Amino acid sequence: MKFTYVVLTNPTSPEDEAEFNRWYTEQHLKDVLRVPGVVSAQRYKRTEKQRGSGPQQWSYLALYECDAKDPDVVTNGIQERYNTPDMVISPTLAEARYACYFEPITDVVRKPGA
Repeated sequence: MKFTYVVLTNPTSPEDEAEFNRWYTEQHLKDVLRVPGVVSAQRYKRTEKQRGSGPQQWSYLALYECDAKDPDVVTNGIQERYNTPDMVISPTLAEARYACYFEPITDVVRKPGA
């Protein structure tokens, strides 16, 4: 089964943002990629300009492409490693975060000529 693990996060404070990004990009992505079923990872930062008004809750997005018989394979792999030497969690990661799985229901549709 192919699915995407979506994780929305923030650093604990603006002062911690550089260390948060260093840890997430240089260490955490590699730790998550060692979890069975996770095949790729990519991070995103929210752009300054957004559609609509109002505050946006999350500043960072990580997408993990997964291929496993069941999402529990990934969930269990992460939970077994979480905050151990195999997946050290930085104190700069804010406690509030959002994570869930999505499975594709269509193929990728591309603009002609793109």
